[in-house]
Amino acid sequence: MKNNNNQNSLSARLQLSNLFSVIIFFGFGLCLGIILTFHLKNVSFNLHFTQLSISTDTGTDADAVPKVRIGLEKHIQPMEVMHDLSDDELMWRASMVPKVVEYPYDRTPKVAFMFLTRGSVLLAPLWEMFFKGHDGLFSIYVHSSSGLSSNWTQQEDSVFYGRRIPSKDVEWGKVSMVEAERRLLANALLDFSNQRYVLLSESCIPLFNFSTVYSYLMNSNRSYIESYDLVGPVGRGRYNWKMRPTIKINEWRKGSQWFEMNRDLAIEVISDNVYFRVFQDYCSGSCYADEHYLPTFVTLRYGKMNTKRTLTFVDWSRGGPHPSRYTRYDVTREFLEKLRNDRSCEYNGRRNATCHLFARKFTPHALDRLLRLAPKIMQFNP
Repeated sequence: MKNNNNQNSLSARLQLSNLFSVIIFFGFGLCLGIILTFHLKNVSFNLHFTQLSISTDTGTDADAVPKVRIGLEKHIQPMEVMHDLSDDELMWRASMVPKVVEYPYDRTPKVAFMFLTRGSVLLAPLWEMFFKGHDGLFSIYVHSSSGLSSNWTQQEDSVFYGRRIPSKDVEWGKVSMVEAERRLLANALLDFSNQRYVLLSESCIPLFNFSTVYSYLMNSNRSYIESYDLVGPVGRGRYNWKMRPTIKINEWRKGSQWFEMNRDLAIEVISDNVYFRVFQDYCSGSCYADEHYLPTFVTLRYGKMNTKRTLTFVDWSRGGPHPSRYTRYDVTREFLEKLRNDRSCEYNGRRNATCHLFARKFTPHALDRLLRLAPKIMQFNP
């Protein structure tokens, strides 16, 4: 009996000891939890206060720094004519077209005069006289074969100074001629103000004053790419049967290299990767891509936009692979008047006496006569 009492007493003391241990452990945990909670609240408050201080200081500094507003001008200003874009990058950039037709700013349409040359613009003084007094109504772009870039010697006060675009070598009658034309168009398209695009050579001259040319082009509802079907060795005879089925022989056209077109058609020309690729692959030898690509492509895809005639007079009456050349002895009052009024043609659906605005091929030796007669006959600014 005594032993049982002792055992019960020992068990009671052990239970009491365990209870005290649990109470002490619980109390210790409770105190630790209260201390940690208070500490974390302080950390959170300090962190929040620090962030608020930083945010307030940053806002103050931002208000102190003047803001630079990037307006519409930054987006519509044309790129510099000299740049590092590849041809593919240039075509992609120039092919971008706004979906909104109306311009959100005052825009004065310009004519882009694009000169495809071997070196400098040899008749530059005559063109200087032509452009004088008409700033803001024209842009100039010159593609000169890269191997002859050392011949680019325009003076700083010339309208041609700094207007040479990134150029590559061009071979007569090769696809590289068309590549140069597309390169000129793409560079001119970077300026949203350019509305009409004229391709000229260093031997071209204007036959009328600037105001007449500008009005004629801006008021025209069509483009001017010569295009006709010619049976024979210099027409259909140049067709390569490997161009089928993209281009069929009855779709093959011939025409002058020297064109004029509006902005819509220019965008389509530099965006074409179907017909142009066919010419790159299969137009070689006697094919002469510059006489067939645009006449064929435009007639196939955009014939209703085209007059099928050129604005540049060229004399092929003497025969041979090159047109007649004019020296100072050919340049007379009667000769220039004949070029200005040689025949009638259609303009905006009506008969018109002015068919050619430009003419070629004039040698540098004819420059002195041209400078003397231009103010009297063509009414250039003296």
